[in-house]
Amino acid sequence: MRAFTRTARRAVVLAAVASLGAGLLAGCADDSGDSDSDGSSSGGGKGKTTVTLGLFGTFGFKEAGLYTEYEKLHPNIKIAENVVERNENYYPALLNHLTTNSGLQDVQAVEVGNIAEIVSTQAGKLTDLSKVSGVNKSNWLPWKWEQATAKDGQTVGLGTDIGPMAVCYRKDLFQQAGLPTDRNEVAKLWAGDWNKLVTAGETYKKKAPKGTTFWDSPGGLINAILSSEEKKFYDESGNVIYKTNPAVRSAFNLTAKAAQEGLVGAQTQFQPTWDQTIANTKFAAMACPPWMLGYIKGKSKPDAAGKWDVAVAPKSGNWGGSFLTVPKSAKHAKEAQELVAWLTAPAQQAKLFAVQGSFPSAPSTYTMSEVTSAKNDMTGDTPIGEIFGAAAKQIPVQVIGPKDQIIQQGLTDNGVILVTKGKSPEEAWKTATKTIDNNLDK
Repeated sequence: MRAFTRTARRAVVLAAVASLGAGLLAGCADDSGDSDSDGSSSGGGKGKTTVTLGLFGTFGFKEAGLYTEYEKLHPNIKIAENVVERNENYYPALLNHLTTNSGLQDVQAVEVGNIAEIVSTQAGKLTDLSKVSGVNKSNWLPWKWEQATAKDGQTVGLGTDIGPMAVCYRKDLFQQAGLPTDRNEVAKLWAGDWNKLVTAGETYKKKAPKGTTFWDSPGGLINAILSSEEKKFYDESGNVIYKTNPAVRSAFNLTAKAAQEGLVGAQTQFQPTWDQTIANTKFAAMACPPWMLGYIKGKSKPDAAGKWDVAVAPKSGNWGGSFLTVPKSAKHAKEAQELVAWLTAPAQQAKLFAVQGSFPSAPSTYTMSEVTSAKNDMTGDTPIGEIFGAAAKQIPVQVIGPKDQIIQQGLTDNGVILVTKGKSPEEAWKTATKTIDNNLDK
């Protein structure tokens, strides 16, 4: 997954929509027959047909060589991607173009936190990918398929990756604090209960290496806890329930307790100050979907390689995942549908994990060698594919609402983080709910 899409920075401003409209348009195929830089025609005819993808962050298709492989299999196709770095910039523009049904690329990516809104408000602008040749719903985890399926049965997106939750921890810091380092023994510390994880943090603090906290951040902890709940912010009827859902308040209170006790860092995830806590080894553990290993590697110093390990989380959850859609107004809809079906097929999902760490939403891949033999520089010989594969099978089927990201951001960035700055849990809760409700009313 694209790590910078996890920040939950979802500010929707008209200026961003206006400025990014041109960005979405920039990579669109042109049927005028003008030649691309390599002399091929984007409009077909004697040249090649250019299929364009609108993406955010790093999906890894290009980096894993999938575009090149597809182009060799389809000599008449040229693939071009147009990438906006952050989803909070990408999504408002996408929503604007879907609403006006203009300026869309042949393929448009949608992040899991936005898929409910797309399905409920924009399904009529997107093609039904369940009808594409070679697409079989049994290739995907059932809940992943359902997330992109409308009430009338139309499936508007095919799933790429998911984010099965585990706990990444520093073996050296655990050892110094007197905690076990073997991943199976570590998992036993908190098996089945997030409260036990906080208790492990209290044990860590007693002998914590100087200048370190047990957990990376309050946002990372509450996100992990909520990812393991079937119901978070909405009920099955689409009603907002985050303030009355005891699971949400319980997660908030447990995180606030950890913050009051100094068990979590005082940073907001994916900000420069948080990046520095990774580089300078300032915490011992963190919520860790597969894509997080890539982020850890990118922010760590070379001597951190092999010092991390992965343990089963207290409860299985999901953090992250995306979909590929094809707008009905796409200039090359047929070619785009075929490309999307191929990119999201199990074989390609397995290749993507092996190279990029994007964990497949296709369960048949969990026994493929690309997954079972996967290793990561930060965790050495840890069988990460097996660990994340087992977690993926236990992920609860969650109710996803259209404004999940707004609510999540409010709970983290305007909520639990305040406890690390001296606010009481009750004050932090009031600030969070006020911020969320104001944003939901916009």
